Amino acid sequence: MTSKPAAAAEATVYGYPRQGRGRELKKAIEGFWKGRVTADALRETAAGLRRTNWRQLADAGVREVPTGDFSYYDHVLDTSVMVGAIPARHREAVAADALGGYFAMARGTQDVAPLEMTKWFDTNYHYLVPELGPDTVFAADPAKQVAELTEALALGHTGRPVLVGPVTYLLLAKPAPGVAADFEPLTLLDRLLPVYAEVLADLRAAGAEWVQLDEPALVQDRTPAELSAAARAYRDLGGLTDRPKLLVASYFDRLGDALPVLAKAPVDGLAIDFTESAAANLADLAAAGGLPGKRLVAGVVNGRNIWINDYEKSLATLGTLLGLAGRVDVAASCSLLHVPLDAAAERDIDPQVARWLAFAQQKTEEIVTLARGLGQGTGAIAAELAANRADLASRAGSALTRDPAVRARTAAVTDADGRRSLPYTERTAAQRAHLGLPLLPTTTIGSFPQTTELRTARADLRAGRIDTAGYDERIRGEIREVLAFQEKAGIDVLVHGEPERNDMVQYFAEQLVGYLATQHGWVQSYGTRYVRPPILAGDISRPEPMTVGWTTYAQSLTERPVKGMLTGPVTMLAWSFVRDDQPLGDTARQVALALRDEVLDLEAAGTSVIQVDEPALRETLPLRAADHAGYLDWATESFRLTTAGVRPETQIHTHMCYAEFGDIVQAIDDLDADVISLEAARSHMQVATELAAHGYPREAGPGVYDIHSPRVPSAEEAAALLRKGLTAIPAERLWVNPDCGLKTRGWPETRASLENLVAAARTVRAELAESS
Repeated sequence: MTSKPAAAAEATVYGYPRQGRGRELKKAIEGFWKGRVTADALRETAAGLRRTNWRQLADAGVREVPTGDFSYYDHVLDTSVMVGAIPARHREAVAADALGGYFAMARGTQDVAPLEMTKWFDTNYHYLVPELGPDTVFAADPAKQVAELTEALALGHTGRPVLVGPVTYLLLAKPAPGVAADFEPLTLLDRLLPVYAEVLADLRAAGAEWVQLDEPALVQDRTPAELSAAARAYRDLGGLTDRPKLLVASYFDRLGDALPVLAKAPVDGLAIDFTESAAANLADLAAAGGLPGKRLVAGVVNGRNIWINDYEKSLATLGTLLGLAGRVDVAASCSLLHVPLDAAAERDIDPQVARWLAFAQQKTEEIVTLARGLGQGTGAIAAELAANRADLASRAGSALTRDPAVRARTAAVTDADGRRSLPYTERTAAQRAHLGLPLLPTTTIGSFPQTTELRTARADLRAGRIDTAGYDERIRGEIREVLAFQEKAGIDVLVHGEPERNDMVQYFAEQLVGYLATQHGWVQSYGTRYVRPPILAGDISRPEPMTVGWTTYAQSLTERPVKGMLTGPVTMLAWSFVRDDQPLGDTARQVALALRDEVLDLEAAGTSVIQVDEPALRETLPLRAADHAGYLDWATESFRLTTAGVRPETQIHTHMCYAEFGDIVQAIDDLDADVISLEAARSHMQVATELAAHGYPREAGPGVYDIHSPRVPSAEEAAALLRKGLTAIPAERLWVNPDCGLKTRGWPETRASLENLVAAARTVRAELAESS
């Protein structure tokens, strides 16, 4: 059956990958930091990437391209600059050199701490947290947004500037250092709105017809006061006379109570996510009376995953929406920042499997196709519909997606499989006797610097310039160096440094059946840190041990305990592009069973301390509280299923970083790990207080060294953080460690920082001994 054409529909996107096909932006920025690239050369590289992005979008059929979504580091940091919310400690640097000061806010300097960094909603993208207080004075600085719009217009494009909306910006902010913890940044809304009004007026004067204001915070549970603030914000901005048309965008979940608030506001359009939350948003939109006379941008293509769109399903959704708005356009559910650039670059994936994949360029083509089908009728896209049906059927029927043995093993799991043989209170004594560690034991999170020599060795192996034996000898040499340094520095529980690992998820994915690895599927995690999330395409199993050989070799070199290092099942899902054809809990159990085999093999080989990292546990928490319990049930179960088979004297560690932990402390407890290490340096030991308030009964290592900054913390600085940690966690349960792995740091700063960390632990141990 062929649908009839509707009114003309346009294709658009909310944002696009920034890095370039060869990660040119990363290379230029890091070259600038090292003094090898000038500021002008960096700006030219950035301008060239913007030109390429807009051209790709326009060539695909997107008339209205996003501007202002490009960033050197982070779009929330860009917003802080736009509204003049520069922390006092950075104002002098920003005034002296805007670009250098910008990077100082992101990364810090030896003398000045950076802004705190945390996860962007439930994604693996990190943003820089705005610091605000009752004395904050906002001032408009729209230079970046105006300049990028002007660039697009000069190239003949229709540009739609994209800004973080004022309500989301304030809801993401935290009280500045020294400001009372109960200060609510949203109270600054009336002070902030005139600044947004000024920015909007400047963009209108520069030629903007539409401006997009992103308000993803409104898909979370919001209080009546917060919804009232949103209503006031868009009443005031919508009521401006000197403004462009306003498109308010939401994504990642259903709008719920915020939808009627925005529908009634005097704005010109809404952009809404109609992928995983399609049914709820459709129902809420109908209940709100639709958007008569307004533009609706329907996000029917999933902007966070890499599977091809189901055209017929999306067209059915779009057809329903036609009766609910004055104009319906087609988009992805969110910015395409969260997916790689081009699936066509993946030459090593089976061509049939590759047809199941859609990265940013393919998603843009899908959006354009759907807009054409909506506007001209399905007859206009008959060939595309037929090919889409065939590709969907190919995936559903593939042997890659279903393994009967894996499914039988998963079905046989019992509650007992997820329980340790003794409770923590009994096994901790066995662990302390077995390990013989001092008070305030020191350790690191796992990885050590990934040097140029290591990356060259991996490239040489891939290119055939060295054989496996030659590569393995290079890795053994690196492990020997890492262990020798740790022993000399006085670290108590060692790691082998993970020199053989390209990434904490990809390394395991490449050894598990059911995963696919990409060669060029880079996605920004933060700043210049890009990762290649593997693709979890089918049922998961482990053909052979993955880490035992390297860990056993490392342990043979020292009498001190060496941690076995694994990535946990939730993080293996969260930092992959996960299959969407079965419940996440089912997939997590499959991964957990594969990792359980590895844990037991490590223990059998003599490993007494095993760390199973779950940094994604908090970031994957659903945005709505009603959905938390179901997620946390399978997430904590999968961790226990991974770890619960070990003997009581084997100590299980886990690690989490750069997230808000306060609302999942019970879940952290439910993991039943013996030791947890967490990010705490940038957040000033906040997590230690949260653990204490919960009554967390196990051992914990809140980090005292911020590894995402190049600065070296002094021994006294680390000691001060330890003393603060001791006010919340008893000394017999407190560990001393960095915030996260050291992969991205250089050796000089790593050596100095860890030596200071050990010195701090010794100082505080001595103080405790004197006071006892």
